[in-house]
Amino acid sequence: MEPIKVVIADDDAGMRLIERKMIEKVEGFTLAGEASDGEELLALVERLRPQIVFLDVEMPGKTGVECAKVIQDMDPSTVMIFATAHDQYMGDAFEVYAFDYLLKPFKVDRVMKTLERARDRIGHIDDKPLPSLPKATPRPAAGRLMLRHREGVSFISMNDIVLVQREDRSTVLYTVGGGRFVTGDSLGETEARLDPAVFFRCHKSYIINLNQINNITPYGRWTYVVRLNGATQDALITHEKYEELERMFS
Repeated sequence: MEPIKVVIADDDAGMRLIERKMIEKVEGFTLAGEASDGEELLALVERLRPQIVFLDVEMPGKTGVECAKVIQDMDPSTVMIFATAHDQYMGDAFEVYAFDYLLKPFKVDRVMKTLERARDRIGHIDDKPLPSLPKATPRPAAGRLMLRHREGVSFISMNDIVLVQREDRSTVLYTVGGGRFVTGDSLGETEARLDPAVFFRCHKSYIINLNQINNITPYGRWTYVVRLNGATQDALITHEKYEELERMFS
């Protein structure tokens, strides 16, 4: 497995040095870039596409939370680890599905455990799955979906759609058999055209086909990973949405 690319962002050069040395201590990571403010961070993420971003909450230009929202729209699978001296931002951080929230000054073993968990998650080492949802009778999604894109339009059987997600600031649909379709419609516009009995908005950036759920495992503190049949991509689901899903299946 290739080293996991990490970008760190903090306006304190001394803190970046500490983070850099901690990252160097854990096997399997490479520091791809450093940023001292929010705008510089977003430019680095756009260019380098790291798998992990360490970001301070309070930064010049754009705050860490503002940056996280933009990064999420580029690639919602990016693991975002917030590092700050103030715990009052924790709620804001987890609203953008932070993997973890580290308080300065760091405890070395705490950072090491976070990096190891992130490495395992990216490497798809399974955590113990959550209890299986009760079995429900699959309900086929009727009809076809017409997608508008730059090249024209595509028609997709709704029953073949496994996952819909935000990706590179576009909406992407993944279908059974590895099909991938990009549309300029927003995720909300696409959701409005799908059967709510079959498709579930599990996260700000994802819609999943309920018939295709394989298992659900922990991700961060308040978020889980949904693995789907017929797709190599995973989705994220928030704690609140997981509880809603349990009610739907019970």
